[in-house]
Amino acid sequence: MEKRQYTVRKPAPKQSTADMVFGTQSVLETLRSGKEIERLFLQRELGFSEIEKLAKETGVPFQRVPIEKLNRITRKNHQGAIAFVSQIQYMPLHNVLTQVYEDGKTPLLLLLDRITDVRNFGAIARTAECAGVQALIVPTKGGAQINADAMKTSSGALNFLPVCREPNLYETLLYLRNSGLQIVACTEKTEKSVYDIDFSIPTVIIMGSEEDGISKEFIHLADSGAKIPLIGQVESLNVSVASSIVLYEAVRQRIGKI
Repeated sequence: MEKRQYTVRKPAPKQSTADMVFGTQSVLETLRSGKEIERLFLQRELGFSEIEKLAKETGVPFQRVPIEKLNRITRKNHQGAIAFVSQIQYMPLHNVLTQVYEDGKTPLLLLLDRITDVRNFGAIARTAECAGVQALIVPTKGGAQINADAMKTSSGALNFLPVCREPNLYETLLYLRNSGLQIVACTEKTEKSVYDIDFSIPTVIIMGSEEDGISKEFIHLADSGAKIPLIGQVESLNVSVASSIVLYEAVRQRIGKI
C-alpha cells in the first residue's frame, strides 16, 4: 500500500502587537512623526494616496496586500492600514563607515542577504556586537522584522550595534568596495576555507538566506568566497552559528591589531 503524501503548512509568523499601529489616521501620524517604520501594509482594494506619498518620501517600505492578510494580523478596525514601528533607529551607512575610519579602526561589517527568521537575526546581531562588528547591513525589503522578539534574542545587542537599512544591496556592496573594503561571501560554493581569508584588512562579510544562501549576483561581485569546513554527515549549519564561526575567525586574526 502506497504511503500518502501530506503537505504540512507552516503557521504564519506571529507579529508583535506592542509595536503595531493601525488605522488610517494613526498610520499617517506615525509617518509624520519621523519614527522608523519597519513594515507598512495597505489594503489592496483601497486608496491611500497620502500614506503612499509619505512612505515614498521617507523611504518606508510598504506592501499592498489583501484584506485577509490584514485580518490575520489583527481583528481590530485597521481601516486597511497597519504599520509596525521599528524598535531601533537605523543609521546611514556612509556616516557609520566615515566614523570608523576617523576613529582609526579597521572596518568589519556584516551584510545579511534575506535573513528572514527573527530569532536567527537576533542571534546574529548578538554575536556581531560581541565580535566588534561596526555595522549590520540589511535590505529595506525581504529581511527579518526588527521587533520585540529580535530585540530579546539579541540580548540587547541591537541597542548598541548600528543597523543600516539599504534599498539596493548590490549598489551598497559596490559602494563598500569603492570605500576600500574587501567583499567576502560565506558560501559552500567555493574552494577557499574561512581560514584562508585575510580578515585583518577592511572587510564586509555576506551571510545568505536560510532558504537558498547568498544571491548569485553577490557571489559574483565578491572578492572571495569562504566556506566553513564540515566533517560530519549534515551538510549545512544554521546561519547564526555559521555567522559566529566566521566572525570569530576575524576576531582571532585581529587580536593584537585592534
